[in-house]
Amino acid sequence: MNFSVSGSSVSKGETFKDTVRNIEAMKVDMIVVRHGSAGVPQYLTRISDSVVINAGDGIHEHPTQALLDMYSIREKLGKLEGLKVCIVGDIAHSRVALSNIFGLQAMGAEVSVCGPATLIPRNISELGVKVIHNIDEAIQENDVLNILRIQLERKAKAAFPSTREYHKYYGITKERMEKNKKDVLLLHPGPINRGVEISSEMADGEHQIILEQVTNGVAVRMAILYLLGTRQGEEN
Repeated sequence: MNFSVSGSSVSKGETFKDTVRNIEAMKVDMIVVRHGSAGVPQYLTRISDSVVINAGDGIHEHPTQALLDMYSIREKLGKLEGLKVCIVGDIAHSRVALSNIFGLQAMGAEVSVCGPATLIPRNISELGVKVIHNIDEAIQENDVLNILRIQLERKAKAAFPSTREYHKYYGITKERMEKNKKDVLLLHPGPINRGVEISSEMADGEHQIILEQVTNGVAVRMAILYLLGTRQGEEN
């Protein structure tokens, strides 16, 4: 069943807790939740007996995206351990970045982040990642670039003068890749802002696996539903 807060009892004054309990009364086994507020999936685990899957909470985390990103890298390069992966772009407003950092480090990859200082969270280096502010350096040092969308709807545009300037200094272009003479694998969780974080030529080029990520996302999320559903059945 599909449930949206807009037009639901929540918008009419019912508490989130009561709404969840009403949904559970329909005998659901799993709740897949995407919410604008960080921490909602964790809160659900405290008030619900169902398996809770975090499909993105605010600008906190997006675990299933990180899993499909890691799967896509391993499928293409054959491993994760020892790889150098740089997450490029709007780190400050991205829920993808944090999950990728935790996941990739757990699998033995070396992780860095790259972007203008206004889009890099303060103290992120405490997570064990290297901070790079020069995109050419990021290309030269890494095997994989995971390029994040500039989240204009979350006021990221205020962090730099213009999208044109962002593209000039941080955009992934054919000229920049050729200048650095590096065969780097390109990922992007989408949707793409063409001409901002990546040029159309590179978004459709041979180095990227953007549509493969989408395909792999279906399989990874099917596996999550299957494994967690089976586990719940065994526990019961």
